[in-house]
Amino acid sequence: MTLAEALAALEASGTEKKRRTYARHGVPEPMYGVGYAAIRELGKSIGCDHALAGALWATGNHDARVLATLVADPAAITEEELDAWVQDLSNYVITDMFAELAARSPHRQRKQEQWTTTTGEWIRSAGWLLIAHAAMDSDGEESDRYFEVFLNTAEKQIANAENRVRHYMNNAVIAIGIRNDSLRRLALATATRIGEVTVDHGRTSCQTPDATAYIKRAWERKK
Repeated sequence: MTLAEALAALEASGTEKKRRTYARHGVPEPMYGVGYAAIRELGKSIGCDHALAGALWATGNHDARVLATLVADPAAITEEELDAWVQDLSNYVITDMFAELAARSPHRQRKQEQWTTTTGEWIRSAGWLLIAHAAMDSDGEESDRYFEVFLNTAEKQIANAENRVRHYMNNAVIAIGIRNDSLRRLALATATRIGEVTVDHGRTSCQTPDATAYIKRAWERKK
């Protein structure tokens, strides 16, 4: 599929209702307002096309960038591409999708270590999202000690972190706490010391979960 054909398909699927919804969630123009089911279906029909992904991302259109994360080749994407794309993040919707792609790349560990220690709300958010992805990856190489370091960092920095970074730090604490029983105890202790995490979700009904309660519920479901 060509870039023009992909953009035409996206535009045809967009609705004004979705554009209003995405705007409430902080998504800026330009966008077509395409539902995620439709974008994912289009992504499946295209398959893996890394060149097209780069062209889609370069348009600056929100829906095109979401599609780019779905058709990009995580094995082929370079660190340079990831570092360029992460600079373009401006809202949590595309940050979530971008992190899903970055988490499947061979550069995940290096990027999560770099991005969590840099400046910029959305770059740091992507870094902490990768930590959560790493914690949920049972085949990952990271040790318990590795995640313990990030628990300590979250505890020290979360109170003064940017709005969305607080949300993703909290999510990382939860993911680490679900990884195994040893980290569960450490994450619960960390969450207790951190206390309530307040995040402004704007004109949405989204909420930041209570880490302690979430981890406990997850382990109850495991039992």
